[in-house]
Formats: sequence, C-alpha cells, structure tokens
Amino acid sequence: MKRIVAYSFLAYTITMLVVFAILPTRVISESERRKLAKKPKLTFSAVVDKSYTDNFEKYITDHFPFRDTFRRIKAIWSYNIINQIENNNIYVTDGYASKLEYPLNENSVLKFADKINSLKEEYFDDHNVYYSVVPDKNYFLAYKRGYPSIDYEKMLKMLNEHIADDIYYIDIFPTLTIEDYYRTDTHWKQEGIFDTAALLLDGLDSSKVHKILTDSDHNVEKNAIEDFFGVYCGQSALSLKPDVINYYTDSVIASAQVWTLDTGEKREIYRIDKLDEGVEFSEGADLKNISLDKYDVFLGGSATIQKITNPVSDTGKRLIIFRDSFGSSIAPLLVHEYNEIILVDIRYISSKLLGDYVDFKDADVLFLYSTPVINSSSMLK
Repeated sequence: MKRIVAYSFLAYTITMLVVFAILPTRVISESERRKLAKKPKLTFSAVVDKSYTDNFEKYITDHFPFRDTFRRIKAIWSYNIINQIENNNIYVTDGYASKLEYPLNENSVLKFADKINSLKEEYFDDHNVYYSVVPDKNYFLAYKRGYPSIDYEKMLKMLNEHIADDIYYIDIFPTLTIEDYYRTDTHWKQEGIFDTAALLLDGLDSSKVHKILTDSDHNVEKNAIEDFFGVYCGQSALSLKPDVINYYTDSVIASAQVWTLDTGEKREIYRIDKLDEGVEFSEGADLKNISLDKYDVFLGGSATIQKITNPVSDTGKRLIIFRDSFGSSIAPLLVHEYNEIILVDIRYISSKLLGDYVDFKDADVLFLYSTPVINSSSMLK
C-alpha cells in the first residue's frame, strides 16, 4: 500500500512538472484580475538574500497547472461542504456575492472628513460643495442574513458632525436597492441609478428641472455587454453566473469626449475598445490598451484625472467630482447639465498637486465615495 501511494505521488509530481513545462507562460490571471509573478533571474545576490527562493515560490504558485480548478475545488469545499459562511471574505446570499466589510474604522471616517474639509479650504473655499455616500452591498444584505457589517448609521452621523457645515450632504441611500447592483461585482448598474443621478442633480441645483436620461426615453439607446464576471467571481473562486452590463447613450452622450491625464488621450465616454474579447493573455501578448474588467467600458476605468466635455451644452456650468470607481458609470448620466465635468481620483494623485492640473474656477464640487473607501480612507492621498 505504501508503495502504491509513493508511486502515485511520484507519477503525479512528474505529470505536473511535464504539464508545467509545456503549457504557455501566462502573464495575467483573468479570474483574479492581476498580473502573475514573473520567473525570477538566478543571480548570486538573489540567492544570498533569499529573494530568489521567495520569488520563485510565488512564480510556481501563480503558474501551477490547473490553478483555477484547484482554487474552485477549495472554494466548493469551504463554502458548500464544511459550511463556512464565506470564502476569501466573499459570501453569497439571495444570488448576490458581497465582500465582508467590518468593523467600522472610526479613525478612517474622521480622516475622510478631514480630507474633504482640507480640500475645500485649500482649493474651493467659496464654492458650492456637496458630498454623498454610496452604500456597499452589505448595507442591503449583511444584517438580514446575519453577516457582520459596519455601522452605517454611526458612520453617517460621524461624517455629518465632522464635515464642515457649508458642505452639504445629498442622501442617495433611499434611491438604491440591492437589485441596482451587479450580482457578481461591487458596483452599481447604470440602469439602476437613473433616480440616483436625478437626486444628485436636484441636490446640486434645486432651482430647475433637470434633463436626465431614463431607460424609457425613446431617443435613448441601450447597449449590452454579455458575460460580465465581476470581481467577486475571481476573489471567491466560486462558480457564479455572469451579469450583463447595460450602458445607455443618446446624441449628447455620443458627442461628448473624455480627456484622460494619464494617457493624454481624448476618447468617447464608453470604451468598447478596452474590452478583452478574444485576447490571449500569454507571454508576449500586447495588453497595453486592454482591460481585464468589463466595467471599464465606463470612461475606460479609474484614472487620476478625467475631463468630460459636452460640446452641445449651453449651460456654461462646470462640475468637479472627487470619486472612486462608482463615479465612472454615473458621470455619463450627468453630462446633459454641464459643459464640463472633471473627475478626480485622489487614490492616484497627491492632493497637493491638484492645483497644477485642475481649474476649480466657477465649478460646483461633489465628493462621491463608496463606504469601503470611507472605511479605508488612508488610500486617499
């Protein structure tokens, strides 16, 4: 019996080595949306400081044959067999996957409030300034299913108490339900936030009736991107059914252009060219302009600074949005009301440098952030 086990293990090891040797080296994990470790160079110094061993171990782990299959088996075992409430901090309930987010980091909430206050004082002290909070999916799922989550009421109370009185809160929580979010991803659906966009516009300027898209407008074109496997698919390693991304456009949105500081390019609002359809993520592939995340169809994904210009608007109005990735899909729904919308992501640029790149003159300012970012505000520079 011992010989059978030993020979079986030896055969398995040899088979895996052969498969490892003949399979093409991949540079990207599509399921995990990250770059895979590269094979380290064998040098004397790398051996001495043990970095070669550490990096080679990461390389082997990342490129192990059938790695995704083994991750899936582990996830099924953890989630379905031994009844863990989550796998890799991802849980699934009512058909929606979500990531555990707890406890409330009070210091982070206070730092977020201080960041808003300091930015206003530094760059737009005499402007109309607003803030709004995007609830994560746990707000709708966690409590009723017994999963731990942050104290949203306390978080909002802390923000209200510590953010300056002349920075006005726009409460978008009542406009959202769990159905307005993708089942496999952290983000909200564009078709679920028409009311949210209308409420934001009303809060920014309650003196007029705003032109806002609705999915029933006869002049609005609905487009669909099938087989969207959100970020929780790869993180959980669970077998989840894909979502569909719907994005909406009309003549105004189609004519608008987006300038991105990172690339210097001026492109359309919806970046179909960023999708990775048919791309082989093997060594040597040209992945420069390809995104692993189909949500990046909205504005091309997160970027340091982006400027949306509306050539047909006569409002003369400007809006600056400090945002995370949720801002990418709602910004197109605000285009009708502004000649210019500037999106700023201070996860990627120091606040001290904003004056060199952003003109704040005669602009309204909106801070639009999701609760996970507020609860981890150290990422804001």
